[in-house]
Amino acid sequence: MGLDLRTRVQAELERLKREGLYIRPRVLEAPQEPVTRVEGREVVNLASNNYLGFANHPYLKERARQYLERWGAGSGAVRTIAGTFPYHLELEEALARFKGTESALVLQSGFTANQGVLGALLQEGDLVFSDELNHASIIDGLRLTKATRLVFRHADVEHLEELLKAHDTDGLKLIVTDGVFSMDGDI
Repeated sequence: MGLDLRTRVQAELERLKREGLYIRPRVLEAPQEPVTRVEGREVVNLASNNYLGFANHPYLKERARQYLERWGAGSGAVRTIAGTFPYHLELEEALARFKGTESALVLQSGFTANQGVLGALLQEGDLVFSDELNHASIIDGLRLTKATRLVFRHADVEHLEELLKAHDTDGLKLIVTDGVFSMDGDI
């Protein structure tokens, strides 16, 4: 008789705990602001997508209440399947005007952006050069493409140059690197 799923999952959880790899979500005890409270301690929140602390801004909260009253709660489904809301289009148009671009696309996370954009840009025959410490979302986004991936040593321009010279293609050559490396703060 084979191993049952419950036994396998329990063994894996025990292994993760033993090796210090088990992740238990921290519970926020205060609003999303640059300084928040986690498990009784006041901490500077450097791990949030709420970089500028706008999530608790009175104007945004009021606008959210207005949209909730008019449109209800929940995303419904993927925009390309179930349609999009006018306020999404208005936001994208405002962002495009602000940035001076033809258009803009709002996605729910940087992870999704990296997966979608890299998948749309890169095709079979393309070469992509990736910093070895790129964020997991970049690495996963690149894995989803048919491009050939070459990894260069972290922030090593000489190594990157060697790879660029040593590899040729009829397709695109794209260098992908984080602006701020989130795991260690390198810029």
